[in-house]
Amino acid sequence: MKIAVLAPVAWRTPPLHYGPWEQIAANVAEGLVQHGLDVTLFATANSGTAGKLEAVCATGYEEDSTLDAKVMECLHISHLMERAGDFDIIHNHFDFLPLTYSRLIQTPMVTTIHGFSSPKIIPVYQRYNDINHYVSISYSDRSPLLTYIATVYNGIDTSVFHYCAQPEDYLLYFGRIHPDKGTHDAITIAQQANLRLVIAGIVQDKAYFHEKVAPYVDGKKIQFVGPAGPAERDALLGHARALLHPVHFEEPFGLSVAEAMMCGTPVIAYRRGAMSELIKDGETGFLVSGIADAIERVALLSRIRREDCRNHAIGLFSMDRMVEDYIKVYQAVLALKKLPAEVAGSSGI
Repeated sequence: MKIAVLAPVAWRTPPLHYGPWEQIAANVAEGLVQHGLDVTLFATANSGTAGKLEAVCATGYEEDSTLDAKVMECLHISHLMERAGDFDIIHNHFDFLPLTYSRLIQTPMVTTIHGFSSPKIIPVYQRYNDINHYVSISYSDRSPLLTYIATVYNGIDTSVFHYCAQPEDYLLYFGRIHPDKGTHDAITIAQQANLRLVIAGIVQDKAYFHEKVAPYVDGKKIQFVGPAGPAERDALLGHARALLHPVHFEEPFGLSVAEAMMCGTPVIAYRRGAMSELIKDGETGFLVSGIADAIERVALLSRIRREDCRNHAIGLFSMDRMVEDYIKVYQAVLALKKLPAEVAGSSGI
């Protein structure tokens, strides 16, 4: 089986710090290579893979402000589509734009929907319902207007997230600095719980950062460390007493939540989006209704067994499990391709 994995080109694949879609595209590609499959990763030229790398973009457009994002995206996507016949499966991690090639190529396309940036993009997915194969990353993120072939949870490389049995006495916020992610809520929770808070992530909303975050950063009780690369991420997540994840939107997955639990660190998260699928309430963290509820749960963190967090994450969110699930999807798609159209359309796969 020859597989083309189409990554985004906002950042390199895998990313040096931020870039969740790029990270999952990398994990899929590397996991498939480990399973002995012939994999070509379409990503930026500064990306890394054990498979074959194809690139027309030297670097990610978020890493080089002189690049035009739309131009880079068009060149990148068309580079793969012009070679579509070389592959048995195209695995699209690039959102909705590649779907517009679906009727122009013979190679079946599997599209992992990493979330809907806006309801306005759903009509594009609807248009290609009959010819594409959609995978959701959580059951909570499914649109009733779309047809899905599977739900596959994001998988992470267990070898780069180390279990920490004895954490330090700080809470961690790990993610984009943006109102949707609730950075200021995390600050309030830590202050009221009288615990140190470490904030790690890229500043995506500068006005929010300067108004709601920076005034509270003192380098002692509230620390801001900026983006964290793989080694620093592992240490920050592993040594935290808990990860605070007070998101204000229906998050489709939450990669840092799975990564924290992989290190043995429990998560306190607002009960929104996919959080109830990721966290076992009272066993690997707490699902809460707001700031006051979160503060109360901080006092109960000693009840959480860190080894339970690790075992839960390995069972559901390992790279191996994700790749095995995707291989099943590919096999189902290729089996559908061999069926007459009227049979495939009623197969229910």
